[in-house]
Formats: sequence, structure tokens, C-alpha cells
Amino acid sequence: MADMSTLKDRLRTDLTSAMKARDEVRSSTLRMVLTAITNAEVAGKQQRELSDDDIVGVLSTEAKKRREAATAFEDGGRAEMAAKEKAEAAVIADYLPEQLTAEEIAGLVTAAVEQVGAAGEGMKAMGRVMGVVQPQVKGRADGGAVAAEVRRQLA
Repeated sequence: MADMSTLKDRLRTDLTSAMKARDEVRSSTLRMVLTAITNAEVAGKQQRELSDDDIVGVLSTEAKKRREAATAFEDGGRAEMAAKEKAEAAVIADYLPEQLTAEEIAGLVTAAVEQVGAAGEGMKAMGRVMGVVQPQVKGRADGGAVAAEVRRQLA
């Protein structure tokens, strides 16, 4: 049982604490996240226990959904809904690895461009560079931000 997810246990423990503290935002967000994890575990042909890395992936997806929804609500003039989404994103962020800064992303992309020898090849090399960078930034940076930096450096 050593391979059971410690991150999932932490989420469950924190959910219990949030419920006892009557922290509505935190408890509803953690409930949603745990449901998303359960859904990921039963998706596919057979049920499986997600590893912490898999859970970070689920958390990243959930955080991205919240960021996109907050932007959409702001653009639609619904500030209270945007604030709710941002609060949920903040709760999820507590469980994600430290996010990379723009400078750190730029450094990883530069190294990847050198590694695959893509300098001067332009956008044709985008896939190869992303293939090298993606595993390094998994859960620690928004894919869109990484792709934008790769485009910028290859252009």
C-alpha cells in the first residue's frame, strides 16, 4: 500500500478540516477536485489508483478551468462569479508544485532549443522543442505560456 497517493490523502484530510472549519470555498473546491480525481481513476478500460504525478495533472487541468472561467466571467461583467473561480483556483494552487516564473520557462525553452538543435529552423521545430520542455514543466507551468515562449524563441 506504499504506492497509495499521499497527495490524495492530503486532499481528503484537508477536506475534513475545511468542513469542520465551515470553510465553504475550500471544502467545495476540494470536493470537486477529489471528484475529478475519482473520475480520472475510473476513466478508461480499468480502474486504477492515480500516482501523485497523475493527480498533479488533474489539479493543473482543474486550475486551468478555473482561470479560464474567471477570465470569461470578468469579460462578461460578472465579478462575483469571477471572484469565486479565482478563490477556487487559489485553493487548488496550494496543492500544485511551485509554479515556474516566466524567466525560468524562458531558460528551459532556450536549453531545449539548443538540445534539439532547433535554432534557426523556425516553427517547424515547435513540436520537437515542446516534446523536450513539456515533461520538465508538467504541473509547474501553464502549457499556453510555455508554447508562447517556444513560439517567441523560434520566431
